[in-house]
Amino acid sequence: MQHVISVLVENKSGVLSRVSGLFSGRGFNIDSLSVAPTLDPSASMMTIVTQGDDRIIEQITKQLNKLVDIIKVVDITENEYIEREMVLIKVSARQEERAEVFRIADIFRARILDSSSTSYTIEATGDAKKIGAIVDQLRPLGIKEFMRTGRIAIARKSESGEPAEKVKVPRPHRR
Repeated sequence: MQHVISVLVENKSGVLSRVSGLFSGRGFNIDSLSVAPTLDPSASMMTIVTQGDDRIIEQITKQLNKLVDIIKVVDITENEYIEREMVLIKVSARQEERAEVFRIADIFRARILDSSSTSYTIEATGDAKKIGAIVDQLRPLGIKEFMRTGRIAIARKSESGEPAEKVKVPRPHRR
């Protein structure tokens, strides 16, 4: 089963390397990884998507919590959450298919960011199923380039039951 793990870390060099090393050292795969600073520049939020049964995910979260620069680890898959990712797709734009590219972009509420006489570059955001669906629709037209971000996710409610937007990010602890 796929799990989305949210990891609040200290924003300093080497943290990403230690987290990815933990996964590779134990033979676990990272399906998707996204990292960015929080509102507090001394902390970053990692969203890690990985596969495993409950025992494996428990082992991953325990091992992550042992790392020095980790502030908080939450498997948000256990609760209701919102997830998004983005994709940039450059597709062929033959004259006879230009209207079809616009139609597909419109159906998926995607944006055309750039156009030339031979291609369009489309931006789409959504959950993994939506991203997969637009890619499937554009594939027959000829995808020239493809860049997909990792997933980001946020819980609809915090562990305390408060709406997520009212929960304060804990200050990083210093060791």
